[in-house]
Parts: sequence; structure tokens; C-alpha cells
Amino acid sequence: MHIVYVSDGKAGHRSQALGLFKALQRQSTATVSFEEISIEDLALFSLVTGLFRRSISQLKTPPDLIIGVGSHTQLRVLLLGKTYSKAKTVILMKPNYPLAWFDYSVIPEHDGISASDCVIVTQGALNPIVDEQRHQSGRILIALGGSSKRHQWNADKVFTSIEQIVKQHPKNEIIITTSRRTPEQFVERLNAHPFLPHVHFFPVEHTPQGWIFEEMQKAEAVWVTEDSVSMIYEALTAGCRVGVIAMDRMKQDRITASVDALLAKSIVIETADLAQLPPPNAFKEAERVATYLLAH
Repeated sequence: MHIVYVSDGKAGHRSQALGLFKALQRQSTATVSFEEISIEDLALFSLVTGLFRRSISQLKTPPDLIIGVGSHTQLRVLLLGKTYSKAKTVILMKPNYPLAWFDYSVIPEHDGISASDCVIVTQGALNPIVDEQRHQSGRILIALGGSSKRHQWNADKVFTSIEQIVKQHPKNEIIITTSRRTPEQFVERLNAHPFLPHVHFFPVEHTPQGWIFEEMQKAEAVWVTEDSVSMIYEALTAGCRVGVIAMDRMKQDRITASVDALLAKSIVIETADLAQLPPPNAFKEAERVATYLLAH
């Protein structure tokens, strides 16, 4: 099976496509290959002319599966699907076009679309993580986000939550990290704080690619600020117990609703006590989607 991923260059979108590719690779009895092509290399004129030739020169191998994530990839996925009629088209989001135009749409449940033969509803976006069963008892990871379209960063509120987690777990190894959105002043505040020897601070600028995924494999529990929804689902997929650090909300939307749904089901909770966190959930959404696609 050859997969062509139409890329818009966004790391979060690529993570979803890689998650599905790796799940298909794990489950398929045949060889599964992956080819990534940027939307910048797929001029619409070349795609339209490719309809008549039944191929385009930019692709090395005819695809069996054409994947797109992001609004700007959808038209190109459609045109590639028309060019390579034997391939199946898969959009990993709620599409801007009619659902029937794609063979499959993989849509997070917070978008409110019902499952059908061509719609696979998931809990959150896909990611490439699997639970490697390497969690160390008592090891804690605190992952910080920042302001977003729907959240306002409240430095004192977040810092108080961190202090409560640290204070309640004096014998636990605690790792704190930030994201690109974490305010610089807050990073400086953490750097200047006299944390105890069991607390280690790693700003995102000082971590290599894949570092946080490795930390999730080692952590028993992960606390995530509620703006970082994708990271909440990544921690759940990694097999961690997950706590949410509340933030000030500027508005309610489908993303905040997805966090509220996790809280309502007690899949994650707001607490500073490791003992109160829910047990790990078996989040294997990429595996489930791969199983469905291979069966159909």
C-alpha cells in the first residue's frame, strides 16, 4: 500500500497523518510506504491537466490512499482522487466540501458529525503515539501551553497550580516543560523559582524533537494546561493518567466542549493530587481508524 500525504506544512497536521500511516503500517500484512508532497508543489493547473493524463509527474508511485489534513489540502486531495481513481481519499477533519466527495472523513466527535460508512468519528485528533508500557511509578510531567483563541494566560493562576502539584508530591520526580506559546515572562519566572532538587525544568527551546513524546512514555501522570487539547489526547494515547490545569476562558466553542466532555466522563480531572487522577484510558484512535480502513 502506498500512501500519499498532501501537506500544508503544519506540524500538528503532519502528526495526524503520521499517526494513521504508522497504525496502518503496524496492522497491514503488506508493505506500507509513505510519500509526502507539499501543496506548494501541487499547482492546480498541473492537477487539472493530470486528470486527462491519469497521472502527475510530482508523484513517484501511484497512490492507494490519499490523505489530507487542513482546509487548503482538500481540493488537491479531491483532484488527486479523480486522477488516480483506484485510490481512496481520506480527510482527517470535518471537510469544507460535501462528505460524499471523499471516500472517508475522520472527524473528531466535538465537530458533531454522526458516524456513517464514510465518516469515522474519533475522540480527538489522531497522533503517532502508542503506549510503550514504560511508565515509571510516581514520575510526573507538567506540560504548559499559553494563550490561544479561546484561552487567556493567567500567570498567577497557572503558577499556583504548579506549586500545588509540586507541594503535594515532595518524593516524586517532576518534569516541567513549556510550549512555543508560553509567555517569556512566565518562563523567566520558572527559571528563577527555587524549585526543590526533585523538580526539573526544561523550556521547549532546550528540548530536541520528540522529547515530550519520550517523556510521556516515562511519566505515570501528565498535567496539561487546558488550552493544549492535542497534548491532552497525546498523553491519554501514551497511557498516562491525565490532570488538567484550568485556564481563563475567553469563549466557549467545540474545542472547549471537547475538554468539558473529557472532564464530564472523568477521563481527565482538575486536581493537584496524583492519587485522585483517573486510571489510564486505552486511547487507540489511530489503530481503530486503521482497522476500519483496512477492513473496507
